[in-house]
Amino acid sequence: MPDEPGAVPPRVAVVTGASAGIGRAIAVALGGLGWTIALGARRVAQLDETAKLVADAGGTPIVHGLDVTETASIDVFCAHVRAQAGVIQVLVNNAGTALPGAVHEMSDEDHRRIVETNLLGPMWLTRRVVAQLRAERLLGDIVFISSDTAINKRPGMATYVSSKAGIEAFAQTLALESEGVGVRSSVVRVGPTLTGFADEWDLTIFDELMPRWQRFGIQRHFNTMQPEDVARAVVTVVTAPPHMWIPIVEVQPVPPLDAV
Repeated sequence: MPDEPGAVPPRVAVVTGASAGIGRAIAVALGGLGWTIALGARRVAQLDETAKLVADAGGTPIVHGLDVTETASIDVFCAHVRAQAGVIQVLVNNAGTALPGAVHEMSDEDHRRIVETNLLGPMWLTRRVVAQLRAERLLGDIVFISSDTAINKRPGMATYVSSKAGIEAFAQTLALESEGVGVRSSVVRVGPTLTGFADEWDLTIFDELMPRWQRFGIQRHFNTMQPEDVARAVVTVVTAPPHMWIPIVEVQPVPPLDAV
Protein backbone atom coordinates (compact mmCIF):
# COMPACT_ATOMS: atom_id res chain seq x y z
CA MET A 1 0.00 0.00 0.00
CA PRO A 2 1.29 3.49 -0.72
CA ASP A 3 2.68 5.31 2.31
CA GLU A 4 0.93 8.55 1.46
CA PRO A 5 -1.78 9.94 -0.82
CA GLY A 6 -0.59 10.57 -4.34
CA ALA A 7 1.92 7.68 -4.29
CA VAL A 8 -0.08 5.96 -7.07
CA PRO A 9 -1.38 7.51 -10.29
CA PRO A 10 -4.80 9.18 -9.93
CA ARG A 11 -7.74 7.06 -11.04
CA VAL A 12 -11.51 7.30 -11.40
CA ALA A 13 -13.24 4.96 -8.96
CA VAL A 14 -16.85 4.05 -8.29
CA VAL A 15 -18.09 2.86 -4.89
CA THR A 16 -21.65 1.57 -4.68
CA GLY A 17 -23.56 1.65 -1.43
CA ALA A 18 -21.40 4.62 -0.44
CA SER A 19 -23.98 6.35 1.74
CA ALA A 20 -22.83 4.76 5.00
CA GLY A 21 -20.90 1.97 6.68
CA ILE A 22 -18.33 0.00 4.70
CA GLY A 23 -19.09 1.82 1.44
CA ARG A 24 -18.48 5.21 3.01
CA ALA A 25 -15.23 4.04 4.60
CA ILE A 26 -13.99 2.63 1.27
CA ALA A 27 -14.84 5.87 -0.54
CA VAL A 28 -12.97 7.97 2.02
CA ALA A 29 -9.94 5.68 1.95
CA LEU A 30 -9.76 5.85 -1.85
CA GLY A 31 -10.26 9.60 -1.67
CA GLY A 32 -7.17 9.70 0.51
CA LEU A 33 -5.21 8.57 -2.54
CA GLY A 34 -6.20 11.77 -4.33
CA TRP A 35 -8.54 9.93 -6.70
CA THR A 36 -11.86 10.95 -8.19
CA ILE A 37 -14.53 8.93 -6.37
CA ALA A 38 -18.00 8.51 -7.84
CA LEU A 39 -20.43 7.78 -5.04
CA GLY A 40 -23.56 5.79 -5.82
CA ALA A 41 -26.48 4.83 -3.58
CA ARG A 42 -30.23 5.30 -3.27
CA ARG A 43 -29.90 7.61 -0.24
CA VAL A 44 -28.55 10.68 -2.01
CA ALA A 45 -28.74 12.95 1.04
CA GLN A 46 -26.32 10.68 2.87
CA LEU A 47 -24.06 10.60 -0.18
CA ASP A 48 -23.54 14.32 0.29
CA GLU A 49 -22.12 13.58 3.75
CA THR A 50 -19.79 10.98 2.26
CA ALA A 51 -18.73 13.46 -0.44
CA LYS A 52 -17.58 15.94 2.20
CA LEU A 53 -15.49 13.27 3.91
CA VAL A 54 -13.96 12.24 0.57
CA ALA A 55 -13.07 15.86 -0.21
CA ASP A 56 -11.60 16.34 3.26
CA ALA A 57 -9.45 13.24 2.66
CA GLY A 58 -8.05 14.76 -0.55
CA GLY A 59 -10.29 13.16 -3.16
CA THR A 60 -12.66 14.63 -5.73
CA PRO A 61 -16.19 13.33 -5.11
CA ILE A 62 -18.94 12.88 -7.68
CA VAL A 63 -22.41 12.29 -6.26
CA HIS A 64 -25.23 10.63 -8.17
CA GLY A 65 -28.17 8.48 -7.16
CA LEU A 66 -27.87 4.80 -8.03
CA ASP A 67 -30.18 1.84 -7.65
CA VAL A 68 -28.20 -1.23 -8.72
CA THR A 69 -31.42 -3.23 -9.12
CA GLU A 70 -32.51 -0.99 -12.02
CA THR A 71 -30.53 -1.11 -15.28
CA ALA A 72 -31.83 2.30 -16.31
CA SER A 73 -30.42 3.79 -13.10
CA ILE A 74 -27.09 2.08 -13.75
CA ASP A 75 -26.93 3.48 -17.28
CA VAL A 76 -27.67 7.04 -16.12
CA PHE A 77 -25.09 6.76 -13.35
CA CYS A 78 -22.34 5.46 -15.66
CA ALA A 79 -23.07 8.15 -18.25
CA HIS A 80 -22.86 10.86 -15.57
CA VAL A 81 -19.51 9.59 -14.29
CA ARG A 82 -18.13 9.32 -17.83
CA ALA A 83 -19.20 12.90 -18.60
CA GLN A 84 -17.75 14.27 -15.36
CA ALA A 85 -14.52 12.30 -15.04
CA GLY A 86 -13.90 9.89 -17.91
CA VAL A 87 -13.65 6.10 -17.96
CA ILE A 88 -14.28 4.26 -14.70
CA GLN A 89 -11.02 2.50 -13.85
CA VAL A 90 -11.90 1.06 -10.44
CA LEU A 91 -15.27 -0.37 -9.45
CA VAL A 92 -16.02 -1.45 -5.89
CA ASN A 93 -19.26 -3.43 -5.85
CA ASN A 94 -20.22 -2.84 -2.23
CA ALA A 95 -23.99 -2.23 -2.25
CA GLY A 96 -25.76 -5.08 -0.50
CA THR A 97 -28.69 -6.09 1.60
CA ALA A 98 -29.78 -8.98 3.80
CA LEU A 99 -32.92 -10.13 5.54
CA PRO A 100 -32.78 -12.94 8.09
CA GLY A 101 -35.41 -15.66 8.10
CA ALA A 102 -36.13 -19.25 7.20
CA VAL A 103 -36.43 -19.98 3.48
CA HIS A 104 -40.11 -20.94 3.74
CA GLU A 105 -41.04 -17.91 5.84
CA MET A 106 -39.55 -15.18 3.66
CA SER A 107 -41.66 -13.67 0.89
CA ASP A 108 -40.85 -13.93 -2.81
CA GLU A 109 -40.17 -10.20 -2.77
CA ASP A 110 -37.65 -10.61 0.08
CA HIS A 111 -35.75 -13.25 -1.89
CA ARG A 112 -35.89 -11.12 -5.05
CA ARG A 113 -34.62 -7.99 -3.31
CA ILE A 114 -31.58 -9.78 -1.90
CA VAL A 115 -30.62 -11.47 -5.19
CA GLU A 116 -31.13 -8.35 -7.31
CA THR A 117 -29.11 -6.14 -4.95
CA ASN A 118 -26.28 -8.52 -4.11
CA LEU A 119 -25.89 -10.51 -7.32
CA LEU A 120 -27.66 -9.14 -10.40
CA GLY A 121 -26.85 -5.49 -9.65
CA PRO A 122 -23.08 -6.03 -9.43
CA MET A 123 -23.24 -8.18 -12.57
CA TRP A 124 -25.04 -5.47 -14.53
CA LEU A 125 -22.75 -2.66 -13.38
CA THR A 126 -19.61 -4.74 -13.88
CA ARG A 127 -20.64 -5.59 -17.43
CA ARG A 128 -20.75 -1.92 -18.35
CA VAL A 129 -17.49 -0.98 -16.65
CA VAL A 130 -15.53 -3.93 -18.05
CA ALA A 131 -16.88 -3.35 -21.56
CA GLN A 132 -15.62 0.24 -21.48
CA LEU A 133 -12.23 -0.72 -20.06
CA ARG A 134 -11.75 -3.33 -22.77
CA ALA A 135 -12.92 -0.99 -25.51
CA GLU A 136 -10.44 1.66 -24.36
CA ARG A 137 -7.69 -0.93 -23.65
CA LEU A 138 -7.21 0.43 -20.14
CA LEU A 139 -6.05 -1.25 -16.95
CA GLY A 140 -8.78 -1.61 -14.33
CA ASP A 141 -9.79 -3.15 -11.02
CA ILE A 142 -13.17 -4.68 -10.22
CA VAL A 143 -13.67 -5.45 -6.54
CA PHE A 144 -16.55 -7.44 -5.10
CA ILE A 145 -17.34 -7.08 -1.39
CA SER A 146 -18.35 -10.54 -0.23
CA SER A 147 -19.03 -12.15 3.13
CA ASP A 148 -17.50 -15.01 5.06
CA THR A 149 -20.97 -16.54 4.98
CA ALA A 150 -20.14 -17.58 1.41
CA ILE A 151 -17.87 -20.16 3.04
CA ASN A 152 -19.43 -20.60 6.49
CA LYS A 153 -23.11 -21.04 5.71
CA ARG A 154 -25.54 -19.69 8.31
CA PRO A 155 -29.07 -20.99 8.93
CA GLY A 156 -31.59 -18.19 8.59
CA MET A 157 -29.54 -16.44 5.89
CA ALA A 158 -29.91 -18.82 2.93
CA THR A 159 -30.62 -16.29 0.18
CA TYR A 160 -27.98 -13.84 1.38
CA VAL A 161 -25.43 -16.67 1.61
CA SER A 162 -26.34 -17.83 -1.90
CA SER A 163 -25.99 -14.33 -3.34
CA LYS A 164 -22.51 -13.93 -1.86
CA ALA A 165 -21.37 -17.38 -2.99
CA GLY A 166 -22.70 -16.49 -6.43
CA ILE A 167 -20.87 -13.17 -6.61
CA GLU A 168 -17.61 -14.88 -5.66
CA ALA A 169 -18.12 -17.37 -8.49
CA PHE A 170 -18.87 -14.49 -10.85
CA ALA A 171 -15.71 -12.64 -9.75
CA GLN A 172 -13.57 -15.74 -10.25
CA THR A 173 -15.00 -16.37 -13.71
CA LEU A 174 -14.56 -12.72 -14.68
CA ALA A 175 -10.89 -13.06 -13.69
CA LEU A 176 -10.52 -15.96 -16.14
CA GLU A 177 -12.19 -13.98 -18.93
CA SER A 178 -10.01 -10.96 -18.20
CA GLU A 179 -6.68 -12.73 -18.19
CA GLY A 180 -4.26 -10.92 -20.45
CA VAL A 181 -6.37 -7.77 -20.90
CA GLY A 182 -5.31 -5.85 -17.77
CA VAL A 183 -8.57 -6.04 -15.82
CA ARG A 184 -8.14 -7.50 -12.34
CA SER A 185 -11.15 -9.08 -10.63
CA SER A 186 -10.83 -9.42 -6.86
CA VAL A 187 -12.94 -10.42 -3.87
CA VAL A 188 -12.72 -8.87 -0.41
CA ARG A 189 -14.45 -11.34 1.89
CA VAL A 190 -15.63 -9.64 5.07
CA GLY A 191 -16.19 -11.05 8.53
CA PRO A 192 -18.32 -9.47 11.30
CA THR A 193 -18.13 -5.69 10.98
CA LEU A 194 -19.86 -3.03 13.06
CA THR A 195 -22.18 -1.11 10.69
CA GLY A 196 -25.84 -0.17 10.39
CA PHE A 197 -26.37 -3.10 8.02
CA ALA A 198 -28.93 -4.79 10.28
CA ASP A 199 -30.74 -1.66 11.43
CA GLU A 200 -33.97 -2.72 9.67
CA TRP A 201 -34.00 -6.20 11.20
CA ASP A 202 -36.13 -7.40 14.07
CA LEU A 203 -33.20 -8.09 16.36
CA THR A 204 -35.16 -10.58 18.45
CA ILE A 205 -34.45 -13.10 15.69
CA PHE A 206 -30.90 -13.33 17.02
CA ASP A 207 -32.25 -14.93 20.20
CA GLU A 208 -33.00 -17.91 17.97
CA LEU A 209 -30.14 -17.65 15.48
CA MET A 210 -27.15 -17.15 17.78
CA PRO A 211 -27.53 -20.48 19.66
CA ARG A 212 -27.98 -22.30 16.33
CA TRP A 213 -24.92 -20.63 14.83
CA GLN A 214 -22.87 -21.51 17.91
CA ARG A 215 -24.13 -25.12 17.78
CA PHE A 216 -22.78 -25.41 14.25
CA GLY A 217 -19.48 -23.81 15.26
CA ILE A 218 -20.09 -20.76 13.07
CA GLN A 219 -20.22 -18.05 15.77
CA ARG A 220 -17.03 -18.64 17.73
CA HIS A 221 -16.83 -15.19 19.34
CA PHE A 222 -18.48 -11.78 19.25
CA ASN A 223 -15.64 -9.42 18.36
CA THR A 224 -16.20 -7.17 15.34
CA MET A 225 -14.20 -4.98 12.98
CA GLN A 226 -14.72 -1.38 11.93
CA PRO A 227 -15.62 -0.35 8.34
CA GLU A 228 -12.19 1.27 8.04
CA ASP A 229 -10.60 -2.18 8.45
CA VAL A 230 -12.39 -3.39 5.34
CA ALA A 231 -11.47 -0.19 3.49
CA ARG A 232 -7.81 -0.83 4.23
CA ALA A 233 -8.07 -4.21 2.53
CA VAL A 234 -9.74 -2.69 -0.55
CA VAL A 235 -7.02 -0.06 -0.87
CA THR A 236 -4.39 -2.80 -0.69
CA VAL A 237 -6.08 -4.70 -3.53
CA VAL A 238 -6.55 -1.78 -5.94
CA THR A 239 -3.13 -0.23 -5.34
CA ALA A 240 -1.20 -3.45 -5.94
CA PRO A 241 1.46 -2.85 -8.63
CA PRO A 242 0.42 -3.77 -12.18
CA HIS A 243 2.57 -6.90 -12.25
CA MET A 244 0.63 -8.54 -9.39
CA TRP A 245 -2.98 -9.45 -8.59
CA ILE A 246 -4.75 -10.22 -5.32
CA PRO A 247 -7.60 -12.59 -6.24
CA ILE A 248 -9.14 -12.74 -2.78
CA VAL A 249 -8.47 -11.41 0.69
CA GLU A 250 -10.50 -12.27 3.77
CA VAL A 251 -10.56 -9.95 6.77
CA GLN A 252 -11.73 -11.10 10.20
CA PRO A 253 -11.78 -9.65 13.71
CA VAL A 254 -9.30 -11.24 16.09
CA PRO A 255 -10.88 -13.33 18.85
CA PRO A 256 -10.83 -11.88 22.37
CA LEU A 257 -7.65 -12.59 24.32
CA ASP A 258 -7.96 -15.43 26.80
CA ALA A 259 -8.25 -14.24 30.38
CA VAL A 260 -5.06 -14.80 32.38
